[in-house]
Amino acid sequence: MHLTVSGRPLRDETGAVRAGGVILREITERRRAEQVLRAAHDELEDRVRERTRDLSRTNRLLRREVRERKRAEAGLARRAEDLARSNAELEQFAYVASHDLKEPLRMVISYVQLLERRYKGRLDSAADDFIDFAVDGALRMQDLVDGLLAYSRVGAARRAFGPVDCERVLEDTLSDLQDAIKEAGASITHDPLPTVPGDATLLGDLLRNLMVNGIKFHGSDPPRVHIGASRRGRDWLFSVTDNGIGIERAHADRIFAIFQRLHSRAQYPGTGIGLAICKKIAERHGGRIWVEPQREGGSSFRFTIPAKEVNRNDYVGTKDHSTDATRRPGPTRRHAPREGVAAR
Repeated sequence: MHLTVSGRPLRDETGAVRAGGVILREITERRRAEQVLRAAHDELEDRVRERTRDLSRTNRLLRREVRERKRAEAGLARRAEDLARSNAELEQFAYVASHDLKEPLRMVISYVQLLERRYKGRLDSAADDFIDFAVDGALRMQDLVDGLLAYSRVGAARRAFGPVDCERVLEDTLSDLQDAIKEAGASITHDPLPTVPGDATLLGDLLRNLMVNGIKFHGSDPPRVHIGASRRGRDWLFSVTDNGIGIERAHADRIFAIFQRLHSRAQYPGTGIGLAICKKIAERHGGRIWVEPQREGGSSFRFTIPAKEVNRNDYVGTKDHSTDATRRPGPTRRHAPREGVAAR
């Protein structure tokens, strides 16, 4: 038990002390409450000190992590800059090399073909075979140089993007391909296509390469190619679907690497650059490209283009094909074949 004692004197009229008074108060509960409060206070101070130490350690770790992350980001930025510079140098080298190779290669081809015309059949059979091998090799080298030049031009192209009417681009592309379409007996159909921001020449090359693949890699049935487009969030999703020989899923990524082929040249001619060009064009526009095998046979190549809203009337010469879902190339326009029409 805890008590407090207080007292006071009792005085008479003269001020003399005659007696005293004593007051006893029990303070057990108050003392217990004070002890509890003091203990709680001490515990709180301990917790504050512990939390302060924890926060100090955490702050030191965070500062260290921030410093390490900044160093890592600086390192990544330097590596990205070095990689971009290296890629630009490689693209420039590929462009210059392939461009400068064209003239001497053209001379080699001309003289080898001249040898073939003048001397084939006048020498022995082995010499004829040698001449055939030389002509074939030179022509294949020319195809490779042309393809490499087209591939490097995609990276070198720095034209500002503008509104591209994909209907008009497809119309021009079909006109370029009308001889190949007629020769293969191919059927080309398409849905209404949008206007997107981009480079009309590059997008034309992208569609051309995919349609050429659909026409060339066909089975026993006449080739059928359908071009579609639909809005998917912030992107336009394009598809070029064919009824050809198809692609196994195991090769779905490999076919977009440069110089990668799934068939021999004897089966299907080509350089293995076409789909690499398609991939580079799609990425140049901020999109991506992939292939999906079809259950009923054939393949569906799909690529995305960011769907920034553009006014179709801004495109000079725009035609409205919204009601024409099936177009065939017209007979009035012919164009010389372009470089870069390659195969997978």
